[in-house]
Amino acid sequence: MILVTGGAGFIGGNFILDWLAESDEPVLNLDALTYAGNLETLATVEDDPRYVFVQGDICEHELLGGLFAKYRPRAIVHFAAESHVDRSIHGPGDFVRTNVEGSFALLEAARAYWNTLGEAERTSFRFHHVSTDEVFGSLQAEDAPFAETNPYLPNSPYAASKAASDHMARAWFHTYGLPVLTTNCSNNYGPYQFLEKLIPLTIVNALAGKALPVYGDGLNVRDWLYVGDHCRAIRSVLAHGRPGETYNVGGGCEKTNIDIVRAICGLLDQLWPDAGGRYERLVTFVADRPGHDRRYAIDARKIEQELGWRPAESFESGLRKTVQWYLANPKWVADVQSGAYRAWVDRQYSGAAVA
Repeated sequence: MILVTGGAGFIGGNFILDWLAESDEPVLNLDALTYAGNLETLATVEDDPRYVFVQGDICEHELLGGLFAKYRPRAIVHFAAESHVDRSIHGPGDFVRTNVEGSFALLEAARAYWNTLGEAERTSFRFHHVSTDEVFGSLQAEDAPFAETNPYLPNSPYAASKAASDHMARAWFHTYGLPVLTTNCSNNYGPYQFLEKLIPLTIVNALAGKALPVYGDGLNVRDWLYVGDHCRAIRSVLAHGRPGETYNVGGGCEKTNIDIVRAICGLLDQLWPDAGGRYERLVTFVADRPGHDRRYAIDARKIEQELGWRPAESFESGLRKTVQWYLANPKWVADVQSGAYRAWVDRQYSGAAVA
């Protein structure tokens, strides 16, 4: 059995669905079910005998110890994290608690459990820490993409909290020998993504005839990675990665935010035409995010050369699949549009009017 933390979130949920489709090995999903945790994502496997769900907080030491003792996982895939930059600006304390204190608690529980294992089990055990490219800071247009050797220069409370957890994962390997693997990924997109993120927010707002908010001049650049490709990369690193190593995972696809929004509008014009006209009429530029990093890009040559992984989806194919998924799943969308979520979006983008 493997233990997945944060498995009701966007990437974790996709990973569990992918894992159970590709493997007979059981999964224990530990998730606190905060605002972005959604068990509807896992509705198709909730009765699968290979799947176990436990609601709980990774900061709870006793809970973690009991789960390790009962289920005896042979690996951990650690997704659980607060992950939205805007929310980290408004409330950094939650990010420190989950991303820093929670990762510490999980590393310590894993170390205590690992120390009880026999030699063969200790050798094969893995702790896979899933992180982000945001720990490396911001790139200028002429800079080379982030490599695994880039210095850490986090610029947001979210990025700083993930950088701290990365450093702890590294230290637990070098100090205690815990067989840790770390991956730093670029911006993910795909099915089941919570509606605060750029791509689903743009899709849902466009379908509702609402403003499509774009920060600043819209020219901030991100490297986009389809979530299914990310899940394959994690499986590959978990199976074949070298303990103590870090692997960057990127889509090799740099796009500006405004180009992303326009591409979504173009797809919706084809797939779901609006009688009111082209969706691009809804694009609205809003005040920029404080400390907004200008560009991220990932150099993924290490994982390609060592493990043979590369993305299977182009941005065009992945985005089309994503838009089609949201069009085909209006109930999932409606169910996550809680009153609390709508209030947060209204506060975050207050003053945005249709251009």
